[in-house]
Amino acid sequence: EGEDTLLKMCEAFDAGKADRTTWASINNVVHRDPLMGAKYRPGEASVDMRTLPAPDFEGLPLHMYFSPQLVLPYDPTRGCYWGKCTFCHYGLAEVGTASYRERGVDTCVEHLQAMAAKYNTKTFYLSQDSVAPKTLVQLAEGLKEGKSDLRWATDLKAEKYLTAERAKVLREGGAVACALGVETGNQRVLSLIDKGAPVTVVGDVIENLAAAGIAAEAMCFTGFPTETLQEGLDTVRFLDQHRSSVAAFIIGEFDLTHGALVAQMPANFGITDVWQVKGDRFGTGLFYEEQVPPKTEDDVAALDDAVETFSSKWMLRRYPWAGSLSTAHTILYYEAFGPDVFRRFAGKGKADLVGSQARVVQAAFDLDQAAESAQDEGVVWDDLVRLKREVSRPAYDAQAQSLPQLPRSPQLYRIAAGMPPQRVKLRHGPLKGRRPNAAMNRMKSKH
Repeated sequence: EGEDTLLKMCEAFDAGKADRTTWASINNVVHRDPLMGAKYRPGEASVDMRTLPAPDFEGLPLHMYFSPQLVLPYDPTRGCYWGKCTFCHYGLAEVGTASYRERGVDTCVEHLQAMAAKYNTKTFYLSQDSVAPKTLVQLAEGLKEGKSDLRWATDLKAEKYLTAERAKVLREGGAVACALGVETGNQRVLSLIDKGAPVTVVGDVIENLAAAGIAAEAMCFTGFPTETLQEGLDTVRFLDQHRSSVAAFIIGEFDLTHGALVAQMPANFGITDVWQVKGDRFGTGLFYEEQVPPKTEDDVAALDDAVETFSSKWMLRRYPWAGSLSTAHTILYYEAFGPDVFRRFAGKGKADLVGSQARVVQAAFDLDQAAESAQDEGVVWDDLVRLKREVSRPAYDAQAQSLPQLPRSPQLYRIAAGMPPQRVKLRHGPLKGRRPNAAMNRMKSKH
């Protein structure tokens, strides 16, 4: 965490001492060293949050942020109070998660009210790693007692503690949305993850939050080691069971990280081999093989199809737009239209919802051919990563050259916000040799 380090660096610049000797005296800075090439002086990985002031956004061009209203982040806590999830490596920790710390509820209330006044906003995203539910309830009570009109959203771990009554307290204290770490709808897999609360409790919390008027978002993923097709489908079934209460959701794919318990003890999770790819200079990618692959390629395709079909019942979009989890646009949509907005808007044209107009534009390539090219590239990367276990520019070029090159065949497409492009057929032959702008102008006037 950079507060102390960044402050010392700024002080060094102000004092005109931005040199190698100064950097060598500051903790948590990697600096150039004439003998070693790079050197690092370790320090404390985390800070005492009780000593920190409120976040200061002075000097940032807040009016230029691409959002109709300002939504500011605030961290009442850091680290994770649970710290046992086997898939998780979060924060500055060698294994698992960073230690859990809190600012103090009274301090949080004071900070939020001061920031609201200073920056003329009432909407916040509580951006901590995982806040203890009891602390969150106390924060809501503090905001309510202070007659605050602030609104906030946060991520949350589902706990039996979050009863219907406490969900009402959260709502009365300004809660707009809570994104829950659901992970999976299958109890066996959830037990392997060591989430703490059973699937039934997770469902109860979703229902309690929704009944209180809070948008309950579900963060899920499939593909945890040993998960079968039917167990993956259980996640879709779980969400379908609570469809009328789930405001939005994401179903991602499991990704192995270095500090997760799965990577530390792979054999306990049916993994026989873990490797990094040669050529990955930062060592961020981690790959593995399971002793008994639980899904075939057809199983994976069937699961993807089920997720895609189910997702059509909501208006879900990629980060950072409305319909993605824990983002400013989504929070503002909940405030403006209610927690069920993305279910109500399902299947509707986004262009109609946001008032934008469709346009006709020229693409350099045929988009159908581009999709085929992307599939070919996926084959190349799979071969480099899983078979050769080495990536480099020459290795990629050698395989890419053997594949059919994507021809330049400019096409006109009608595009609208959030909708797939639709090819426009010209009445007078191909586009080649014609003036694209004129053609596009004619198509615009027609539509």
